[in-house]
Amino acid sequence: MLVAQIQMPNNQSGVTRPGSRIKQDAHQVFGKMSRPEKNPKPTVTTELVDQRNWLDLPEDVTANILKRVGVFEILESAQKVCTAWRGICKDPAMWRVIDMENTQELATPCELEKMCMNAIDRSQGQLVDLNIEHFPTIELIEFLAQGQRSSQLRRLQITHCYVSLYKSWSDFFKKAPLLEEISLSFTIISEETVADISRYSPMLKSFTYNNYGWGFSIEMDRADDFVLAVGKGMSQLLHLQLTGSEMSNKGLQAILDGCPNLQSLDLRGCFDISLDGTCGKLCKERIKNLRLPGDSTAGLKVAPFDSEDDYDSEDDYDSDLCPDMCFPVSSDSDYAVDLVDYYSL
Repeated sequence: MLVAQIQMPNNQSGVTRPGSRIKQDAHQVFGKMSRPEKNPKPTVTTELVDQRNWLDLPEDVTANILKRVGVFEILESAQKVCTAWRGICKDPAMWRVIDMENTQELATPCELEKMCMNAIDRSQGQLVDLNIEHFPTIELIEFLAQGQRSSQLRRLQITHCYVSLYKSWSDFFKKAPLLEEISLSFTIISEETVADISRYSPMLKSFTYNNYGWGFSIEMDRADDFVLAVGKGMSQLLHLQLTGSEMSNKGLQAILDGCPNLQSLDLRGCFDISLDGTCGKLCKERIKNLRLPGDSTAGLKVAPFDSEDDYDSEDDYDSDLCPDMCFPVSSDSDYAVDLVDYYSL
C-alpha cells in the first residue's frame, strides 16, 4: 500500500486525534496524516510520495473521498487537517447523507448525539438520508423537527431507540413530508405513531418495523392493533417488513386487505401466524418477494438479548445498557454548550 505524506501549506499543520478510526477505503487513499520525514531514505515509494501533493486534488474529488470517511472521523480528524479540507467539510452537500451506524464504541451517546446535531445543522436543510443507532433521544427527534432540517429527508433508519418518542414522532413527521423509506429496529412506537406516519408521509413506499428477538416486543393483541394501523393508513406501501412481530392472522389479513400494491413482505420471526389457509394462499399469489417466518435471518438485525431473562426490569435495562441516555444533558448545561462549540469549530 502506498503511504501518502501530506505536504501542508505554510502555517498549517495536520492534526489527528488519537484513536480516530478512518475507514479503510479512504485511509488507503490518504494514508497516514503525518509530516514527511526530514531526510527520507531514497526509496521508490518515497520518491513517488514526494512528487504528490494531495492538496492539489480537485475539490470535488477530495469531497468525494471525504464522504466515505464517516461523520465521527470528519468531525474528529479530517476537518482539522488543513483549511482546504475544513472548507469542504462545512459544505452542506457533504451532509446530505448522515450515517452514524456502529459508532457506539467511539464516544458516549451524548457526544454522538451532539455530533449528529452538528452534522444535521451543516446540511442546511439538504439532508436526504439519516441512519442513527443506539443514541436517538427525544431531544434529537425534536431537533430534527425544527425549521427545515427534515424538509428534504427521504430515508430514515433508527436502531435501538430505548425511549418513548410518541409526541416527538408526531412533530417530526409533520416536518418530513417527502419520506419514502422508514426503517425502525428495536424502537418503541405505537399505532398512533403509525397513524401520524400515514397522515404526514404520503410518499412513503417502504416501512420496516423489526423486533426480531427483542424482549420488549408487544403482545399479540397490541401487535394486531399495530398492524391494523399499518394496513389502514399505508395503502401506498410497496415494501413492508414486520420481522419478529407477534401478530396473528388477523393482523396479516389486515395487511393484505389494506396494502394491495405490496411487492415484498418480510414475515421472518412472525411465528404466531399460520400460512396454511387463505392468508398463506393470498400471500403466495400476490406477493412477489415473500419471506416466510422460518426463513434464514442472514442480513437481519437481531436484538442484543436472546430472551427477557437477560434483564430483570426496565430500570435495570435502562441503567445497564445506556446510562448516558437515562440522564440527557439539557441544552443549557455547560457540558452541552461545550460539545456544541467543539464540534462547530
